[in-house]
Amino acid sequence: MFDIEKFDIKLGTEQIGRNFIYAEEVTSTNDLILNERKLYNQHGTVLLTENQTAGKGRLNRPWYSATELNLTFSILILDAKYFRKKINILNFTIALAVAMSIENLFQLKTELKWPNDVLISNKKIAGVLLESVSSGNRIERLVIGIGLNVNQTTFQGKFNVEPTSLRRELRQNIEREKLLAEILNSFEELMETSVSKPKFILDEWRSRCRLLGERITISENDKTKHGIFEDIDDEGFLILKSNGALETIHFGDVSIL
Repeated sequence: MFDIEKFDIKLGTEQIGRNFIYAEEVTSTNDLILNERKLYNQHGTVLLTENQTAGKGRLNRPWYSATELNLTFSILILDAKYFRKKINILNFTIALAVAMSIENLFQLKTELKWPNDVLISNKKIAGVLLESVSSGNRIERLVIGIGLNVNQTTFQGKFNVEPTSLRRELRQNIEREKLLAEILNSFEELMETSVSKPKFILDEWRSRCRLLGERITISENDKTKHGIFEDIDDEGFLILKSNGALETIHFGDVSIL
């Protein structure tokens, strides 16, 4: 069972996670926070659940998480300064927060895989999903969903990237409360940096992406493209070099050729 009091002691934020909701089971933390009835209206609200009956990742792929073993949560962003421009930077910011927290607490080397995965030893340990509600061209509510494998040791099913967990890597049980607080503390600090110094976020992300400069395949639905992962642009989109030409890629699954 998640100890909310222990988590609160470790939390050092001003806004992120100060309105904290713990739920034994929901359909999807992202769906609940984005609910059209607007049940939650405080910037920085965090909803953590032990079990999602309809958890999802990119392209509505199911996200399975063992009950009471991992961290499955969403963060509500209502302050427009964080998503008025370059909304994709938030995707990189939360991935960095997860990666840095793992590095700081456990001295494990992390990697970041475009567009939204955190890896350890080429295995996926966390995924990020951004979703929003808009009115016209204006975003009204944005939610960041995070699934992080903490104490789960077995994984069933087929995966594009083999999964792992902190417990599997460290061979010890991990205190989820301390880890979640560390992630939220780091995320709040990095959010401010993403507004004032977005280049710092992009450079830190680049330093953890081993695919840069590699020949890759990008798959999206039934389309496949090949080329060199040249770089990411100022908005975090992938720049693919193919036959001497550069192309900006907004979506897709990346793998090494």
